[in-house]
Amino acid sequence: MRPQYLYRWVNHHGLVRAAEKVKLRQGDLFARLSGGPEGIENPYALIEEMRGAGGLHRVTSAWITFDHDLCREILRDNRFGTGMPELVPLSGRARALLQRRPIPPNPVDPPSMLMIDQPEHTRMRKPVAAAFTPRAVARLRDRIAGVTDELLTALPDDGPVDLVTRFASQVPIAIISEMLGFPDSDREMFLQWGDEISPLLDLGISWQAHSRAMKASERIHAYLLDHIERLRAEPGDDILSSLVTAADLTDHELCTSATLLMGAGFETTVNLIGKGIVWLLEHPDQLDRLRAEPELWSNAVEEVLRIDAPVQTTARVALTDLEIAGRRLRPGSTVVLSLAGANRDPAVFPDPARFDITRENAKNHLGFSSGIHVCLGAGLARMEATHALRALTETFPDLRLTDPPTRRPLFTLHGYSHLPAHTGARARTRV
Repeated sequence: MRPQYLYRWVNHHGLVRAAEKVKLRQGDLFARLSGGPEGIENPYALIEEMRGAGGLHRVTSAWITFDHDLCREILRDNRFGTGMPELVPLSGRARALLQRRPIPPNPVDPPSMLMIDQPEHTRMRKPVAAAFTPRAVARLRDRIAGVTDELLTALPDDGPVDLVTRFASQVPIAIISEMLGFPDSDREMFLQWGDEISPLLDLGISWQAHSRAMKASERIHAYLLDHIERLRAEPGDDILSSLVTAADLTDHELCTSATLLMGAGFETTVNLIGKGIVWLLEHPDQLDRLRAEPELWSNAVEEVLRIDAPVQTTARVALTDLEIAGRRLRPGSTVVLSLAGANRDPAVFPDPARFDITRENAKNHLGFSSGIHVCLGAGLARMEATHALRALTETFPDLRLTDPPTRRPLFTLHGYSHLPAHTGARARTRV
């Protein structure tokens, strides 16, 4: 056991987990939301119970808000930063000893773009951003269509299927793998690594889950170092090749960026596609409307993002003494931003629990965050989900779920691990 891992787990999870268990026994609403099964199966009932009059609410050692405008304001406020508070401070010598062997690259430790502020954030993000401009994403349209059609062709005609493992997860992993120059044969390995690392985005995870995530991070690191060496010798037409040959990044930073892109490139989108399937099949009137008015598809995806956010929460830390929403915050104060709650704020979205693909302001959701940390691949995720959901429901017009979907056991990355379904007869032609 590496001491770095133990220290990381104690600070990010162990102490939080112990406090959470006490609060759960006391029936605390926030503990039920962030650490109990209710927060996974039905977070929205707890969110509405906690919402109150809006603003900031005190919970244990942090603050939380479900207010749309306040979440957006904090996400854009440079008085707040990212990062995790140090619950167990270390002496300079102890810190130096731990840093001799750094934590392997992963999405939730610096220098990940998710966990650094300006000016380092711009230095890390700028070399990657060119691959996700609207023009660059638009060039992927035909490839997304081709991948989707290949997957649909492979699905059974009028038979049983798990729509997560056979479809929702396969569309985004194929695209991001190609964008990073990875061989098709490694896709399933990446999906497994993603499942093992995803719990790091939650707080209070078990030591066993944390250990699995760290071991997966080590395996990814070793894989990426080999891949980067190959690209230095023979660069291709992909994001990682351009970073290797042109960006002023260390190998550790290159691996961190690649790991984040791998995770962000499919974790959010697989949840979005899975949730879209469930919402549309459970609301056949809305699906019929889309068949009659296909121009509504892009807004339908925005409504899925709003009503059932694939990323439920994020957090910010006060960098200075400040006052916001009538509260005084000291430096180091953590504010939990419930993106799921913000997206159902009745002050912004009337009748927020109603799924309405024609909702005029659906795109005002915070499903992709806001500010400097807004999701780099938001445009790509939208395109993948829109095409995948439309192609699936047009190819199999009688598609239906056969059993209740299985939730992933995660609070932050909220979605389904299995969607048991029956395809029904395949349509002869598809628009």
